[in-house]
Amino acid sequence: MMITTSELGIDLGTANILVYSKNKGIALNEPSVVAIDTETNHVLAVGKEAKEMIGKTPGKIKAIRPLKDGVIADYDVTTEMLKHIMKKASKKLGFQIRKPNVVVCTPSGSTSVERRAIQDAVRNAGAKKVFLIEEPVAAAIGAGLPVDEPIANVIVDIGGGTTEVAIISFGGVVACHSIRIAGDRLDDDIMQYVRKEYSVLIGERTAERVKMEIGYALVDHEELKMDIRGRDLVTGLPKTITLSSYEIRDAMRESLLHILEAIRATLEDCPAELSGDIVDRGVILTGGGALMNGMQDWLSKEIVVPVHLASSPLESVAIGTGKALKFIHKLQATAVK
Repeated sequence: MMITTSELGIDLGTANILVYSKNKGIALNEPSVVAIDTETNHVLAVGKEAKEMIGKTPGKIKAIRPLKDGVIADYDVTTEMLKHIMKKASKKLGFQIRKPNVVVCTPSGSTSVERRAIQDAVRNAGAKKVFLIEEPVAAAIGAGLPVDEPIANVIVDIGGGTTEVAIISFGGVVACHSIRIAGDRLDDDIMQYVRKEYSVLIGERTAERVKMEIGYALVDHEELKMDIRGRDLVTGLPKTITLSSYEIRDAMRESLLHILEAIRATLEDCPAELSGDIVDRGVILTGGGALMNGMQDWLSKEIVVPVHLASSPLESVAIGTGKALKFIHKLQATAVK
């Protein structure tokens, strides 16, 4: 099958949507957020503009994230969002996409119903054929691993909604664990902690900023401080508090240990023949969570095999979906006609 320009790879992430085209690489990278007028159900903004509105809108406008834990939570809004995203991508790419063939990734733990919802949403957004690829396989292809060789490639993809850990060999998943604990859960941990300890309410975006600036995996480090503003739950007035990176590390401890547990469980499921490869080649980290301070050091200390960071962790899955277009004939089996 000839690969024409009207073929796209889409990383339908809980936090971000990335669109990859063979000629231009990453054509679009927008937050998975939609702003809707609740009275008319009209989509007002998608992506960056909509993300700016989170927690700041009047009553009749709602900024929502239609994807939860890597799967579709609000079907109609996701379809609308995809229409906007594909329109934006075609403008960026400088051609009108009539009916592109699309490769989309799905979490490896998703059910057949969830997969069908993703396929239908992408088709209703204007795709001709939709091919599904498992997220860890896409991440491994995007990270440049030799997925189609009989060598064990271990990928740990810490995204927004899910953490996927998979051992891939011969183009398929040998062992895998997918847990719905990832970047969003860590933000939530920070929000809950600040609420409990300081009686201050902070929003999602503030929590995300705290995680990115002073969030650390469970490693020793020099203490960092950060001032944040929120609403005092006692007085109802705005309040500024100072957070320490040690507190934030402890607030996220439980979720981080769950991620470690998933990695250990996957490695335990590894066939004996492939174990040697893992000791030599180690584990590749991708996804936004891979960029957390100290994550690489902490994991390599805990699982005692080398841990490497993919060259562009945030884009690995999208690049992988795009490159998977080469194997489109192999994916044909999962296409929806």
